[in-house]
Amino acid sequence: MISGVLTALITPFDANGKLDMNALGRIVDFQIEHGVDGLVPVGTTGESPTVSHEENMEIVEHVIRRAANRIPIIAGTGSNSTQEAIKMTKIAKSLGAYASLQVAPYYNKPTQEGLYRHFTTIADSVDLPMIIYNIAGRTAVNIETPTLMRIAKHPNTIGVKEASGDLSQMMDVISSKPRDFTVFAGDDGIALPLTLLGGSGVISVASNIVPRYMCQMIGAARKGNIEKARTMHYELLPLFKGLFLETNPIPVKACLAQIGLIKPVWRLPLCPPSDATTERLRDILKGQGLL
Repeated sequence: MISGVLTALITPFDANGKLDMNALGRIVDFQIEHGVDGLVPVGTTGESPTVSHEENMEIVEHVIRRAANRIPIIAGTGSNSTQEAIKMTKIAKSLGAYASLQVAPYYNKPTQEGLYRHFTTIADSVDLPMIIYNIAGRTAVNIETPTLMRIAKHPNTIGVKEASGDLSQMMDVISSKPRDFTVFAGDDGIALPLTLLGGSGVISVASNIVPRYMCQMIGAARKGNIEKARTMHYELLPLFKGLFLETNPIPVKACLAQIGLIKPVWRLPLCPPSDATTERLRDILKGQGLL
């Protein structure tokens, strides 16, 4: 079972808006050197809606090659088209991905039965472990706990990234799940409470910037050092909040640009943050000792 801190990787672009593979490689090395337990390329934070399917797989391949079996890579291959998700997941398997991240189908708003059939069809079609991604704020549909538990019975379904925002629902999932089913927080701000409630860690945006610190906080929580974990949580809280001053991944990429890891480039319809947000993020980074 994979657990701990998995980084939801950003996708760096160059000044012309093309994939910046050199920057991506540096980011992968930076993450591994600072102790993260896994990498998740081309999720929401990786601007998956604005990269082509071909680019999606180029990113996954580059991350897998750069990681060179040092840590697991969970490839973002989800889609609101079941057949597209299957196609990309097959490619991810052929490239050596440890697992795939499968977001709930967005925009077409399937029923709970449709969600069940979507995920189990992917799991039946590709013999690769799968982490479900529940984020109703982005997809307009919530994967209800009974539905998730039906999906969890499939041997290729190993966990869920829970970003529903409903801590009560997350507790229901943890109390109902199979023993070998992993529950990750999908929001940094609830990573600590969810871990203490029985979750296995976080798929993190903040760890793009502070990977070692996130690993230390979750590690302390899992070892029962609650006071240390709580102290670190509150030290990081301004950063957690700052990363959602505007739509993710606008703030995290602005922060990474300020500390010199990437160029400040987003693909439309995402755009640079406002001047006020930029200044606020600079203050937060200074407060964290990163500038």
